[in-house]
Amino acid sequence: MADDPDLPPPALALEGVSFSYGGRFGLERLSLAVEPGVFTALLGPNGAGKTTLFSLIARLIEPGEGRILVSGFDLRRRPNRALARLGIVFQQPTLDLDLTVTQNLRYAARLHGLAGNRARERIEALLERMDLGQRSRERVRALSGGLRRRVELARALLHEPPVLLLDEPTVGLDVPSRTRIVEDVHALAAGGIAVLWATHLVDEVQAGDRVVVMHQGAIRADGERDALLQAQGAGSMAESFAALAGGGPAEAAV
Repeated sequence: MADDPDLPPPALALEGVSFSYGGRFGLERLSLAVEPGVFTALLGPNGAGKTTLFSLIARLIEPGEGRILVSGFDLRRRPNRALARLGIVFQQPTLDLDLTVTQNLRYAARLHGLAGNRARERIEALLERMDLGQRSRERVRALSGGLRRRVELARALLHEPPVLLLDEPTVGLDVPSRTRIVEDVHALAAGGIAVLWATHLVDEVQAGDRVVVMHQGAIRADGERDALLQAQGAGSMAESFAALAGGGPAEAAV
């Protein structure tokens, strides 16, 4: 992490963050910076600490020590300013199934203080971007899993956050839906958003992505995908992941 006061702060920074469950560390003195315009894949097997990390950033739980900053705002000291700069897609779906797509987005817009023309413009723009315009009046209950995820992504982007967090966003989706979500979020990163994408699926990592490998609450490797493979002498991301995760399984969806 840069200490130069003339440089802008990272979009997201974790500094010496620890969290324990009943005396057992879930995360121990973890430090990580996520920069704008970078797709950062947080790659780890189930139980590596990815969801714990996301829960800390979303302030669902508090760290035992360390601090978390979003666009330079300390999450503990200035939670409203920090959280307002986050867009989050959680692993578990959180849409209201009995509301339409547009109703879900309108409700979220109000929570973010968006109203009137501004809310309408943002909703229309995101419905178009996610190819949801023709489904906008349908109840979410009638949508496929892939379409529901696209609604959740649209909701996370309503307030134009500089940081986007996605926790295992493609779990349970078919291959075309997974591919669409992965490509959409890579495009968002290319447009300048800082993306932190948690996954255990190695085929969601693309060339040029930054890869942070987690295992047992600690970071085992951090670097650009191809540079990481070269440094390890690995022939594939699956091989590299299996080695770094202590021999744990590397998975690719089929």
